[in-house]
Amino acid sequence: MFPDPIIIKSRLEELDFARGLAILLMILFHLIVDLKDLYAYNLDYFGGFWYWEGKLSAILFIFLCGLSSTLSRNSVRHGINIFIWAILLTSITYFYNPDFYIRFGILHFLGISLLSSHLIGSLQIRWLLLLTIASFIMGLVVTASFTASPYLFPLGLQTRTFTSLDYYPLFPWYGIFVIGILIGKLFYKSRQPYVSIPLPKVITWLGRHSLAVYLIHQPILLAILYLLHKK
Repeated sequence: MFPDPIIIKSRLEELDFARGLAILLMILFHLIVDLKDLYAYNLDYFGGFWYWEGKLSAILFIFLCGLSSTLSRNSVRHGINIFIWAILLTSITYFYNPDFYIRFGILHFLGISLLSSHLIGSLQIRWLLLLTIASFIMGLVVTASFTASPYLFPLGLQTRTFTSLDYYPLFPWYGIFVIGILIGKLFYKSRQPYVSIPLPKVITWLGRHSLAVYLIHQPILLAILYLLHKK
């Protein structure tokens, strides 16, 4: 999420702001999930408004990650860092519930995507467009079928018994990441901001520290909800 790979003298606050909005959407979605799963609130996050609110957060994160990778020389290092945290979260959630843990969540996805960004970012625009289309088509293919292999879930191919606490496979989501790269190459070549008005500092701060906020927000939410519901 969460990386913050913008290496320029003056930060592009509009990207920090957008990432901060994505963080707020994510926190709100996870609050709804916690209220539903832990305290039996009559809320539905498998469809309707809350489902799409959560997906909007993820789409923003993935898009901004792709865009920001075009402004950085350290995307591979960021990708490794993100993926290490992803493996740690997999280990923690497996220890908590080995039947329902994070197998390939958004951090896994972003880590791998960033590792590929240096190569992908060097492609010409027409090839990036083709890669975007191919990613979405592959997404349609893999989500319409099942596989007997239990090891293809990073691509989007699932067995009939597959479960994951958080799941963002490469297809179709890689297409969103590539769109971010496209926008970065087309509109941020000069690395100059488009927004000149002051932006809310709290939201831009969240955007600058999005990985840290992502890692700590759920324990904080759980603690607050526990205190509020404690009898």
